[in-house]
Amino acid sequence: MGYSDGVDFIQGRLHMGEAMASSVVTKVNEQAIREGTVIIDVAPGTSCPVVAAIKGSDFCLLVTEPTPFGLNNLASAIDVVRKLNIPCGVVLNRAGVGDKRVEEYCRKENIPGLLSIPLDNRIASFYSRGIPLVEGMPEWRQNLLKLWGKIREVVFARSG
Repeated sequence: MGYSDGVDFIQGRLHMGEAMASSVVTKVNEQAIREGTVIIDVAPGTSCPVVAAIKGSDFCLLVTEPTPFGLNNLASAIDVVRKLNIPCGVVLNRAGVGDKRVEEYCRKENIPGLLSIPLDNRIASFYSRGIPLVEGMPEWRQNLLKLWGKIREVVFARSG
């Protein structure tokens, strides 16, 4: 557990040789205070621990790349969130490296594209040094606040 800039953090660790990642996810979820906003960051894909982590969520933000591999993973993730009845939206990371098939898929499947982050060496450089994007490139603050606003709109519309 930790705290930084007004945010509580909880993490779980699976030790070498332990086979049940889902139990770690369950324990972390039990520790999370369910008042206010809880953000759960999970690995890519649709493994059992990922499903355990997102089950019961109000919204799932799916981050992908415009590549065939990214599209394949995105389609699987959308299938899971739909089965769990969780609204979702997509952030396209490293936009410009692949093709338009992810965007076409999202349009066809009526999945909102919420943000597009271009391939930019400056972003990678900040990330590699542990510098948050909004500190290294303050012009991104507005984009991320808009993203947050879009998510809140969906969650509030659904809850009430």
